[in-house]
Amino acid sequence: MKDATLRDPLHAVQLSQGPRRVLAVHCTMAQSGAWKGVAKRLNGLVGLTAFDLPGHGRSADWDGDGDLAESVATRGCDLLDGPTDLVGHSFGAVVALRMAQMRPETVRTLTLVEPVLMCAARGSAALDAHDRQARPLRDMLARGDREGAARHFNAMWSTADAPGWLDLAPAARAGMIRAIPLVEACDAALYDDALGLYAPGQLENMTCPVQLIRGTETHPVIGVINDALAARLPDAENKIIAGAGHMVPITHAIQTATEIRAFFDRHPA
Repeated sequence: MKDATLRDPLHAVQLSQGPRRVLAVHCTMAQSGAWKGVAKRLNGLVGLTAFDLPGHGRSADWDGDGDLAESVATRGCDLLDGPTDLVGHSFGAVVALRMAQMRPETVRTLTLVEPVLMCAARGSAALDAHDRQARPLRDMLARGDREGAARHFNAMWSTADAPGWLDLAPAARAGMIRAIPLVEACDAALYDDALGLYAPGQLENMTCPVQLIRGTETHPVIGVINDALAARLPDAENKIIAGAGHMVPITHAIQTATEIRAFFDRHPA
């Protein structure tokens, strides 16, 4: 496993070797190692690099300057030094979408796993239900209860196939407590579309093939989001992995890698 420098304060690591360049962006509350399972099953085909979001893994804490998603996307684009396949999960998928819109000439394909672009579900019962479930988390953050908020976040997005709070190693729990304030730092991009990702014409003008992936057991809002994105993207595939919840790249790494490999076969380098 080879370390690479992104740009201070972010940290990146190469998780697999292969002729096809892939850049992967993890979800909030995880770290670059979340892609190890997928990378292992694509080794030999792709050179997969993943980086830690600010406040996650080995990256420094976010300095609060500007918009978090825009800041990460801008730094992530520094790694796009040639034709690259982008893969993102959850908030990382939203970052990957932004990167694809910023650097269309470099992004060969885009895989969005469970993207949490909440503005795409605006007005839906599923988004209303999600926001009701998230209210205690926001109350805990407001009173400074980081551990309680992290536990609630874990419970919201974990299903039977993913580890619960008490199943996590102490270091993993500490990492989630460290990162939990960034959940609200994502709101402007996710809910208000502060970056214009969902603005009229933005999705319709994308030229790269896009694969959308979700699990059957995930929160219903993800299905609404994926379907809304697929309806507007000119070249999109909507894939569903049976039995998987929101953490599908970790809990169903084999199936996720299989979908990615097949997608790449349909769009050769």
